Amino acid sequence: MPKVKIARKSTLVDMTPMCDVAFLLLLFFMLTAKFKPQDPIKVVTPASISTTLLPESHVALITVSKDGRVFFGLDDQNQRLQLIQNISDQYKLGLSAEEMRNYALASSVGMPINKLKQFLDLTPDQQSSYHQPGIPVDSATQELSQWVNYTVNINNNNPKLQFVIKADDATKFSVIHKVLEVMKKDNHNKLDLITNLKSIPEGTPAYEKFKKEGGLSNAQG
Repeated sequence: MPKVKIARKSTLVDMTPMCDVAFLLLLFFMLTAKFKPQDPIKVVTPASISTTLLPESHVALITVSKDGRVFFGLDDQNQRLQLIQNISDQYKLGLSAEEMRNYALASSVGMPINKLKQFLDLTPDQQSSYHQPGIPVDSATQELSQWVNYTVNINNNNPKLQFVIKADDATKFSVIHKVLEVMKKDNHNKLDLITNLKSIPEGTPAYEKFKKEGGLSNAQG
């Protein structure tokens, strides 16, 4: 009885469809990705051993430069647009749609409210080189308080809204104290501070706890 010959099949796999899918995904992410706006100032934050991560959304950022200038920004572009619309209406700034769009595209702004229009009328390149004097934090104008309260309003008192302070390591404490007093006066007592991560000093209770929980082996691995 003759043997039945089994036809040999090629072991080669056509990778063309997979390559097409990979390039389509890459193109999709390139077109839909939102780039983070450039910060108006460079801030060197102090170091700490805290490992709490910054929330990915619902973040209101108060930035304090080395020379004590205060900036305010939101992580959501649509909320930034709504915020500047409310500020413009309240203070009758008469901002155009283009000027409000310029604010929405920025990360943080540190301008007195009465000078916002002339700043937002600049091109993005001009804004990046413009020396912003900072938002006043004195008790007379209470402008920082206004930014904070309007942010709470457009978030409909969302409990997930988190106020975060990012201050330079060389900032004078007197400026930070003024910012904290503004937040305290508006009953915003839960704040996060942005710091650089540093190692836990050996021999401290935090170090022993971290070692006991297996953190050192995880970090080394």
